[in-house]
Amino acid sequence: MKLIELIDSQAARLSEAGVCFGHGTTNAFDEAAWLVQWKLGLALDRLDDNEGLAITPEQQAGAQALITERITTRRPAAYLTGEAWLQGLPFYVDERVIVPRSLIAEPLAEGLLDPWLPEAGARVLDLCTGNASLAVLAALAWPDAAVDASELSAEALAVAARNVERHGLQDRIALLAGDGLAPARGRYDLILCNPPYVNQESMDSLPPEYRAEPALALAGGVDGMDFVRALLRGAADHLSEAGALVLEIGHERAHFEAAFPRLEALWLDTSAGADSVLLLPREALA
Repeated sequence: MKLIELIDSQAARLSEAGVCFGHGTTNAFDEAAWLVQWKLGLALDRLDDNEGLAITPEQQAGAQALITERITTRRPAAYLTGEAWLQGLPFYVDERVIVPRSLIAEPLAEGLLDPWLPEAGARVLDLCTGNASLAVLAALAWPDAAVDASELSAEALAVAARNVERHGLQDRIALLAGDGLAPARGRYDLILCNPPYVNQESMDSLPPEYRAEPALALAGGVDGMDFVRALLRGAADHLSEAGALVLEIGHERAHFEAAFPRLEALWLDTSAGADSVLLLPREALA
């Protein structure tokens, strides 16, 4: 059996089982390619070069067992491998954090947020940092900026510390423990926040893969805006005069606009459209 044949057969199993994607892949083939190549110790970005590779019966059995685990447990693939990627960078993950997938990473990597930072002495806060993926991306994108990363969950902070060390950024990123803006230190030029924003109706209907993630990082109350309300009340006090808040709200734009009808937000284009990530200058919040 060739590698591509093994991947195709396991993709068919995933499709037939009706598993849910969205934690790094969007379809059965990509998920099977990820899991099979990871199990075989192959580079995940070299499928074109390796697709004709001959697979031993032992390798086939190991890959099939991993796919069986994915199907029976409905755990996201990233929890099975202990690794996920955001903007091409690897991050350690486990059930203490949600799988990194924040759309804020896109405008950050594309340089769309650069104009909000001063030429020197920039300060950035990654609020609800989770596994610290956005904090790491910010520190790498803006090497002269001081980055704080705050998180309520002590377990999530332990994962964040592991990723900060993995990328050699212990001297660039300060990890802060606390609820919301409570641990913030002074004023920031940019606050990045991927908060819990899923409304209760959506929480009640989440597929098993999403229920495997910490509810603390997902659930935002009846309309998904509980955390956001508290954040918007206090954000201006923690922003520089020319600073801004960058906020992800997923599929909750209707709930956001219903909760804050007078707020003039700048909606940013992402791969998911222009309804998921918004920017609020301090003057709009004040």
